[in-house]
Amino acid sequence: MDFDFAQPERNFGKGFVMKTLVWVEHDGQAVKDATLSAVTAASQLGEVHLLVVGQGVDGVAAAAAKIAGVGKVHVADDAAFAHALAENVAPLIVELMASHDAFVAPSTTHGKNIAPRVAALLDVMQISDILSVESEDTFTRPIYAGNAIATVQSTDAKKVITVRGTAFAKAATEGGSGEIEAVASTGDKGLSTFAGSEIAKNERPELTSAKIIVSGGRALASSDQFHAMIDPLADKLGAGVGASRAAVDAGYAPNDYQVGQTGKIVAPEVYVAVGISGAIQHLAGMKDSKVIIAINKDEDAPIFQVADIGLVGDLFKIVPELTAKL
Repeated sequence: MDFDFAQPERNFGKGFVMKTLVWVEHDGQAVKDATLSAVTAASQLGEVHLLVVGQGVDGVAAAAAKIAGVGKVHVADDAAFAHALAENVAPLIVELMASHDAFVAPSTTHGKNIAPRVAALLDVMQISDILSVESEDTFTRPIYAGNAIATVQSTDAKKVITVRGTAFAKAATEGGSGEIEAVASTGDKGLSTFAGSEIAKNERPELTSAKIIVSGGRALASSDQFHAMIDPLADKLGAGVGASRAAVDAGYAPNDYQVGQTGKIVAPEVYVAVGISGAIQHLAGMKDSKVIIAINKDEDAPIFQVADIGLVGDLFKIVPELTAKL
């Protein structure tokens, strides 16, 4: 069946099955959880194919092939892709899009770096940070820091989509039997080079996959007090540690702790907000948490509007007492 690229909306519902190419987020050894949410979103569009890019990624490809619902895994193994530079990866994706109808990436640092370049090369609009798939061409996404949900429809022949991981369940990591297929490298385009990286090492759970998160805000007043209050509580709970942008900007916590519109979007089982007033930008990153516990001395703080449990009082008394009783 031929696809009518001029009016793609005429093709759906007539036996046409979309083929979606999903960017696999990985660390060179294992598939990251963000990919599993992207697979769930892609499966609502049609047939799911994965793209594993890197150097020495046979293990990642094998793990990707086991993800439930995956039909094929395209593997591009080349030194040019060792650090997933968008300038090298995007042309490869564009070539593969000749046989795919949509490109889906998680809304991660890599996904948000690669997807816009792919959209530009394909000359289509990008549909960012989707919350749901309404149909093959219609999606919902947050706007105004999540205060409104927009329904957007695209008539582009090729769709380029990023997925908010917290909005979709994670696909099962077992049960799939995808076919692994090597694809030719498009090589190093010479537009950028990898200079180096400083990877933060953290023994606690990663924020985007942690079931419990304890976050601190500017009210902690210093880096020493931030860690003295937050770390013991997080350790007792087996939780990840987060921070508001104000706390990060003040130097109390590193950048990778930041939760919010310009940080990480999280939706743990339990989110504990300590000394966080609840600015709209922070709420946008954590209000989908199952249970929100807020500790703040200001009873009128916006955080209490979304909190399931609120403790009004001095955090420097409440937090140590709470930690001691756990």
